[in-house]
Amino acid sequence: MQITKVAVAGTLESSDAQVRIAPANTLEIELNSSVGKQFGDDILATIHDVLKQFEVSNVQVIVEDKGALDCVLRARLKAALLRATDEQINWEKVL
Repeated sequence: MQITKVAVAGTLESSDAQVRIAPANTLEIELNSSVGKQFGDDILATIHDVLKQFEVSNVQVIVEDKGALDCVLRARLKAALLRATDEQINWEKVL
Protein backbone atom coordinates (compact mmCIF):
# COMPACT_ATOMS: atom_id res chain seq x y z
CA MET A 1 0.00 0.00 0.00
CA GLN A 2 1.29 3.45 -0.95
CA ILE A 3 0.67 6.20 1.61
CA THR A 4 -0.12 9.40 -0.29
CA LYS A 5 -1.58 11.79 2.29
CA VAL A 6 -1.80 12.58 5.98
CA ALA A 7 -4.58 10.88 7.94
CA VAL A 8 -5.73 10.63 11.55
CA ALA A 9 -7.93 8.14 13.39
CA GLY A 10 -8.92 7.93 17.04
CA THR A 11 -9.17 10.28 19.99
CA LEU A 12 -7.14 11.29 23.01
CA GLU A 13 -9.77 9.94 25.42
CA SER A 14 -8.89 7.42 28.10
CA SER A 15 -8.65 3.83 26.79
CA ASP A 16 -8.28 5.03 23.19
CA ALA A 17 -5.43 5.87 20.84
CA GLN A 18 -4.92 8.57 18.24
CA VAL A 19 -2.95 7.43 15.19
CA ARG A 20 -1.46 9.88 12.69
CA ILE A 21 -0.14 8.60 9.37
CA ALA A 22 1.98 10.56 6.87
CA PRO A 23 4.03 9.71 3.78
CA ALA A 24 7.76 9.18 4.42
CA ASN A 25 10.86 7.79 2.72
CA THR A 26 11.47 5.23 5.47
CA LEU A 27 9.56 3.63 8.32
CA GLU A 28 9.29 6.05 11.24
CA ILE A 29 7.32 5.11 14.36
CA GLU A 30 6.81 7.44 17.31
CA LEU A 31 4.97 6.01 20.31
CA ASN A 32 3.76 8.13 23.20
CA SER A 33 1.91 5.93 25.65
CA SER A 34 0.62 6.24 29.19
CA VAL A 35 1.33 2.51 29.58
CA GLY A 36 4.50 2.43 27.49
CA LYS A 37 6.76 1.14 30.26
CA GLN A 38 4.58 -1.93 30.77
CA PHE A 39 3.33 -2.57 27.23
CA GLY A 40 5.52 -0.52 24.86
CA ASP A 41 7.10 -3.56 23.19
CA ASP A 42 3.69 -5.18 22.65
CA ILE A 43 2.26 -1.95 21.20
CA LEU A 44 5.19 -1.66 18.78
CA ALA A 45 4.76 -5.31 17.78
CA THR A 46 1.08 -4.63 17.01
CA ILE A 47 1.99 -1.60 14.90
CA HIS A 48 4.58 -3.60 12.94
CA ASP A 49 2.10 -6.46 12.47
CA VAL A 50 -0.58 -4.19 10.96
CA LEU A 51 1.95 -2.42 8.72
CA LYS A 52 3.16 -5.80 7.48
CA GLN A 53 -0.43 -6.93 6.87
CA PHE A 54 -1.00 -3.88 4.64
CA GLU A 55 2.48 -4.12 3.05
CA VAL A 56 3.41 -0.58 4.14
CA SER A 57 7.10 0.23 4.57
CA ASN A 58 7.51 3.96 3.83
CA VAL A 59 5.36 5.73 6.39
CA GLN A 60 5.52 7.95 9.44
CA VAL A 61 3.32 6.63 12.25
CA ILE A 62 2.69 8.68 15.39
CA VAL A 63 0.65 6.96 18.11
CA GLU A 64 -0.70 8.79 21.14
CA ASP A 65 -1.88 5.88 23.29
CA LYS A 66 -4.07 6.37 26.35
CA GLY A 67 -4.24 2.73 27.39
CA ALA A 68 -6.08 1.33 24.35
CA LEU A 69 -6.66 -2.38 24.04
CA ASP A 70 -4.89 -4.20 21.22
CA CYS A 71 -8.09 -4.48 19.15
CA VAL A 72 -8.67 -0.71 19.46
CA LEU A 73 -5.09 0.07 18.44
CA ARG A 74 -5.40 -2.22 15.40
CA ALA A 75 -8.70 -0.63 14.37
CA ARG A 76 -7.33 2.92 14.69
CA LEU A 77 -4.19 2.07 12.74
CA LYS A 78 -6.15 0.33 9.97
CA ALA A 79 -8.57 3.26 9.70
CA ALA A 80 -5.73 5.77 9.44
CA LEU A 81 -3.93 3.68 6.80
CA LEU A 82 -7.07 3.34 4.68
CA ARG A 83 -7.67 7.10 4.89
CA ALA A 84 -4.07 7.81 3.87
CA THR A 85 -4.12 5.98 0.53
CA ASP A 86 -5.81 6.43 -2.82
CA GLU A 87 -5.38 2.77 -3.78
CA GLN A 88 -8.17 0.28 -4.29
CA ILE A 89 -8.78 -1.48 -0.98
CA ASN A 90 -8.31 -5.24 -0.71
CA TRP A 91 -10.93 -5.96 1.95
CA GLU A 92 -9.59 -9.48 2.55
CA LYS A 93 -6.46 -7.88 4.04
CA VAL A 94 -8.50 -5.48 6.15
CA LEU A 95 -10.74 -8.10 7.71
